Amino acid sequence: MNVISKSRVITEIKECLILAVPLAGAQLSQGATTFVDTVMMGSLGSQIIAAGALGASIFHILMYMGSGIVSSVSPLAAEGYGAGRVELVSRVVRQGLLLSLILAVPITLLIWNGGTLLRLFGQEPKTIVLAQEYLKAIAWGYLPGLSFAVLRSFVSALSKPRPVIAIVIGGTLLNIVGNYILMFGKYGFPALGLAGIGYASALSYWAMFAALAIYILNHSQLRIYRAFSKIYQFESKVFWELVRVGLPIGVLAGVEGGFFTCVTFLMGQLGTVTLAAHQIAFQTAVLTFMIPVGLSIATTVRVGQLVGQENPTGARLAGFVGIGLGAAFMAVMGILFWVFPERIVSLYIDTTDPKNATVVGLAKQLLGVAAMFQIADGIQVAAAGALRGLKDTRIPLLIGALAYWGIGLTCGYTLGMLLGFGGIGLWWGFVIGLALAAAVLTWRFSTIEIPQRIKIGQLTGSRG
Repeated sequence: MNVISKSRVITEIKECLILAVPLAGAQLSQGATTFVDTVMMGSLGSQIIAAGALGASIFHILMYMGSGIVSSVSPLAAEGYGAGRVELVSRVVRQGLLLSLILAVPITLLIWNGGTLLRLFGQEPKTIVLAQEYLKAIAWGYLPGLSFAVLRSFVSALSKPRPVIAIVIGGTLLNIVGNYILMFGKYGFPALGLAGIGYASALSYWAMFAALAIYILNHSQLRIYRAFSKIYQFESKVFWELVRVGLPIGVLAGVEGGFFTCVTFLMGQLGTVTLAAHQIAFQTAVLTFMIPVGLSIATTVRVGQLVGQENPTGARLAGFVGIGLGAAFMAVMGILFWVFPERIVSLYIDTTDPKNATVVGLAKQLLGVAAMFQIADGIQVAAAGALRGLKDTRIPLLIGALAYWGIGLTCGYTLGMLLGFGGIGLWWGFVIGLALAAAVLTWRFSTIEIPQRIKIGQLTGSRG
């Protein structure tokens, strides 16, 4: 058994943080876009928050799934970079962009017609009409959002994630300004209300994609990979390897996101007040979750690079460092949720207005439950990232399906809908599902065999 020295652990923590800080910052800024959207929806009333919650749920789960599929660019490019194979990295990113285009066409059409899904789930007709306006606006942002995810995975795999945070912060600021102008009809623009938020988000996605593409084209160390040349050219081996690794990631994202979306739909059946409280608490949890997501991406890269360097001991250490950092950060967030619930709720809605008393009270209770699953959420996403670095994606998919749907949703539905605990019971399903996923995914990473030699040559025989 290899004994890992304290200095190696410290070194790996530093390496992980060098990657994770800009990536986590970018994820947090991107999550802040949705946070700002929710806050600005609140100025238009509880009905708008409820409609926005449903529309955003559909868009973001589909974006989460698509980004999961194309995130296979990250472990493949990281492994190629670690092995010094420039041409493989080039092929991976080009085929990743092609894959994003192929995915975006049908999914954009699905988002455009998202109102049909809401009717199937029994949502209130007025809420559906408002949500449909939002979905038709934000649908224009799906393709650039997915393509941006490919480019982000590419630069991260090459340990150059710093520009991502600047670009995402810029996109967030653009989104805020766009919300203000298009929601309220400033500077000669029509007042579009909730649809204005959707158009502003779509615009910010296009701006972020364009900015990162320009950066790559002008960076001497990235330009050699020719990321945008011959993206129309189909290379079957690389393309299908991306699909093979990425599809289970995307489906797992859908399983996990679908779990939360299904709960949102169930909340809608309990009424507008419950749905509004759920959106406030859930959006707060999503915002804190962005930091472990950044850590997870960094963990995937570090594990993939060390596998490419044929260093299995280092890869194992990198995975556990990522898991530990995710748990530590979320422990702090859980304490904040528990100690300051009213201050958090006041960011979204006027807690002194008697008309909002019921929403405020329920949102505070939901934040108390959220405090209970923060650590588990940080562990499960980091453990999944570590496994992705090993290109192990199929078994984690099965683990997620069992934990979220088989156990978490069943328990939440039983507590919330059958036993009458309402939104609180549904949220306890989150606690149970996430805790189970965290335990089993971590166990799998601790026991899975990491190969001593890589098999990267099956995609290309040339070394760049």
